[in-house]
Amino acid sequence: MLSRKRLWLIIAGLIFLNIGTLIFFVGKWQTAASFGSDEPAAVVDREEISREKWMAELEDRYGKEVLEEMINEEVVFQAAKKYKISVSDEEVDRAAKIMKITYAAQELRKTENEEQLRRQAESSLLFEELLTKDVTIPEKQLKKYYEENPSHFEIPTSFRLSQIVVKKREQALQISEELENGSTFAVLAMEKSTDEFTASQGGHLGYISRGSDRLPDKYLAEAEALKPKEWSKPFKTDEGWVIIKLHERIKGQSYGFKQVKDQIRRQIALEQMKDRVSVNVFWDEMKVEWFYDGDNSI
Repeated sequence: MLSRKRLWLIIAGLIFLNIGTLIFFVGKWQTAASFGSDEPAAVVDREEISREKWMAELEDRYGKEVLEEMINEEVVFQAAKKYKISVSDEEVDRAAKIMKITYAAQELRKTENEEQLRRQAESSLLFEELLTKDVTIPEKQLKKYYEENPSHFEIPTSFRLSQIVVKKREQALQISEELENGSTFAVLAMEKSTDEFTASQGGHLGYISRGSDRLPDKYLAEAEALKPKEWSKPFKTDEGWVIIKLHERIKGQSYGFKQVKDQIRRQIALEQMKDRVSVNVFWDEMKVEWFYDGDNSI
């Protein structure tokens, strides 16, 4: 049986996956719109694929889903305003940190904008508040939950890393020299790394936390010695010779009861709900209209 902490991390990951998809495709449409409509999206042996055809295909495949996500976010903020619900900057900061370290590496690259990340975190917290605004939990029960689940309210020190993996030490030393001469880490990872899962992502690993068994301990030991934007000397692992780059370090933190009291109340209330509830329950109240078929279409 999954622990509560593990279950919440999985739920968070699924939520953030949808948000990442939203941002990725909205970005694609915005990029396309910024160019002249006559410029082709691609050319295959002199046969053009027009931007109009490409954008129409994107809308057919993802348009409804993306628009629904955009509507849901706006619904949450408007409903929160209506009911005078807010969350503190401290809560948003904490949620954004958790979002970062639980996000899959591929999706994290789509949401590197800190402002976007904070808005997603705030939207998620406000939705929880909307669902649980009328629920009261005795303080004694809140304290008991806090004392029984201390790890739920800790963020481990985490490192956002990229890697280049090669078979031979000589190859790693050559790559180190190229980095020193100004070559881009991500480009070298795509060209030379033998790790099939990260090479296509420019070597990006996402966040690795202290205490994690996802990677050999040597990775964390090397990361501890680095400053952001620095890379390590080559080191040996079972997979070959590795060079890592540190992008960001998130300092670990433990939160006191008063800091997470509201979070605990929401969490207990949500766990008591029998059925999963989506933002769509607020659509009628917020008078949503859209052009896709359904009960709320224009």
